[in-house]
Amino acid sequence: MANIDLSGVKVALISLGCDKNLVDGEVMLGLVNRYGGTLTNNCEKADVIVVNTCGFITDASQESVNAVMDAVEFKKRGVGVCKVVIVSGCFAERYKDDIFDELPGVDAVVGANKHGEIVDVICTVLGTGKAQPVSVYGRDDGCFYGERVVSTQHYAYLKIAEGCDNCCTYCSIPAIRGAYKSREIEELLEEAAVIAEGGVKEIILVAQDTSRYGTDIYGEGKLAELLRRLAEIDKIKRIRLLYCYPHHITDELIDEMAANPKVAHYIDMPIQHVDDRVLKRMGRKSPDIQGLVARLRAKMPHIALRTTLITGFPGETEDEFNTMLDFVEELKFDRLGVFAYSREEETPADKMPGHLPEKVKERRRDKVMALQQKISAEKLKEKIGMVTNVLIEGKTEDGVYYGCGHMDAPNIDGVVFVTSKNELAAGDFVAVKITGSLEYDLEGVCE
Repeated sequence: MANIDLSGVKVALISLGCDKNLVDGEVMLGLVNRYGGTLTNNCEKADVIVVNTCGFITDASQESVNAVMDAVEFKKRGVGVCKVVIVSGCFAERYKDDIFDELPGVDAVVGANKHGEIVDVICTVLGTGKAQPVSVYGRDDGCFYGERVVSTQHYAYLKIAEGCDNCCTYCSIPAIRGAYKSREIEELLEEAAVIAEGGVKEIILVAQDTSRYGTDIYGEGKLAELLRRLAEIDKIKRIRLLYCYPHHITDELIDEMAANPKVAHYIDMPIQHVDDRVLKRMGRKSPDIQGLVARLRAKMPHIALRTTLITGFPGETEDEFNTMLDFVEELKFDRLGVFAYSREEETPADKMPGHLPEKVKERRRDKVMALQQKISAEKLKEKIGMVTNVLIEGKTEDGVYYGCGHMDAPNIDGVVFVTSKNELAAGDFVAVKITGSLEYDLEGVCE
């Protein structure tokens, strides 16, 4: 791509879905920027609109369709200067054979593992005058990260692996993203250092299965070592872990989290269910969650534990659901998300007998969330008097600062509202004493 020049081409990105997809979008923006293109948040000023889609569940796919149709309509109506609409990401990969027929007006499709080719695609479509639609997809370029344009200011996601080998029966990600593929430690350290130099204070490690990191390329888990090495980067103040599957959480990792002052005492570990019969139908292992939680809390008494659950999986009985309810009551997670099972075509679960009515799935979801709401309020009250480091994000209209403490993953969990006698700025990393609690948020005073 040495001779490519995007000078004068303005590109807007609409990024949907998860933080892993956001990283892919930031990579595409970085490549556009590298080759002379201009980035804009205003679609009316964009020559090219890239819709970076999610196709994980039905609702996400519909959101992607709506966003693409809006972009195509934008181009057709002649609002602004848009000449090209490109669809990228998981939806683009999953439905690559249907997009041009079902969504006329799309000029190019860039598969989930081909975001590194975005500049070539833009040039090809502009150069051919859109006479023929362009599509690129495949699995040979899943770890191209280039020069990212970080869009999240003072925190950033670091995608440490691509793909997934777990093959849960309800999930389409392995078919979309391919096999699990870790990135080299040195490459990750280089990217993290560049991000930190740009003003990022918190690095959030993400992958489909973060705790599996390194097993494919090093022959053993390397997440603990990666945490140690990342902590050596001076400008990184906090490191957070998302998407750690419980059966890969080792004592070595727990010890590193407990001993490393830069690692947040926070872990997100998707469980999805706890009844052994349901887990078997889900294609998931049945680890000793109670024992794991006990070890985590013994090493880190103030650790914030987050998990996710699925209600209404095919064949789930009232007894199996009640096993989940009892588990939630017993373990008392700090943060918990619940999803009603979404039936996804071309997954093994789709063909299983015993699919439940939507009302049943949603009723069970709501019952778990009502229980968790009560638990959350109780858990947050226990935090009063604790001191936590808060990464300031901004200020409310009432003049109260807010930001993320060690318990709070951005855009997922709550926030800490902070009062301070001194002026604070977004990006400040300050010690805050917790003085009060709300339903999902905390209040505190800057020390």
